[in-house]
Amino acid sequence: MPENDLSLLIGAAQKAGEIAGQFTGTEAQKWDKPDGAGPVTEADLAVNRYLEDSLRAARPDYGWLSEESEDDPTRQSRARVFVIDPIDGTRSFADGSRTWAHSLAIVEQGTPIAAVVYLPQRDLLFAAASGQGATCNGARLQTTRAQNPETAHILSAKPTLEAKHWQGGTPPGFQRSHRPSLAYRMSRVADGSYDAMLTLRPTWEWDIAAGVLIVQESGGRATDRDGAPLRFNRADALQNGVVAGGPKMHRALLNRLVYGAQGSKP
Repeated sequence: MPENDLSLLIGAAQKAGEIAGQFTGTEAQKWDKPDGAGPVTEADLAVNRYLEDSLRAARPDYGWLSEESEDDPTRQSRARVFVIDPIDGTRSFADGSRTWAHSLAIVEQGTPIAAVVYLPQRDLLFAAASGQGATCNGARLQTTRAQNPETAHILSAKPTLEAKHWQGGTPPGFQRSHRPSLAYRMSRVADGSYDAMLTLRPTWEWDIAAGVLIVQESGGRATDRDGAPLRFNRADALQNGVVAGGPKMHRALLNRLVYGAQGSKP
């Protein structure tokens, strides 16, 4: 990885925050994507235009995968690829909430090597580079050492508690909280605010690529719901859910989940 790749992402994320700040979430134009793919606002598109233009100009040999760009299959032939969600948590943005993020990652041969999750409305910038640890506003991050799902504090959506997902039909008794942005959820696990996060439905790569590296560089583990490694820049950009947390909590949750189950389509 070029030494300044992480700096490139940090600068781009900060500028993206300035662009998004030019729009008032509740007043920004909003459309629904086809096939129930969720909302998009004019802010998403403006941020995406800036990121695609600036990052691809800076690294013309890198591929590009973004929620708001038409997929370019040639990305799979590139050794390194940008995996971008211009605004992760669009519904939160459109509602005027502050829990949305810019999620930027560089993936090399399927593995994230540089990542930034930036919440401009909360002044939180999470960053990580492979082998260099993870930080939030410059402070080093560390996942918790919790290991009992029955007493854990976990970020997840309510459907993760459905009996079909858990062995014996009974979910653990963890305290559940929710945040709309998957990238933010993973970052809060990385900084030790929560013991783990779960999403058990198919999950888009751009929602999680940056968060995966930030968790891993904070001493945690992040896999799909069956414990398989998460490999990025696939032809089908959907992953089989995510389980992320400190190593012992991650293993304990996998041991309780039904192996090989499939969530509903996003």
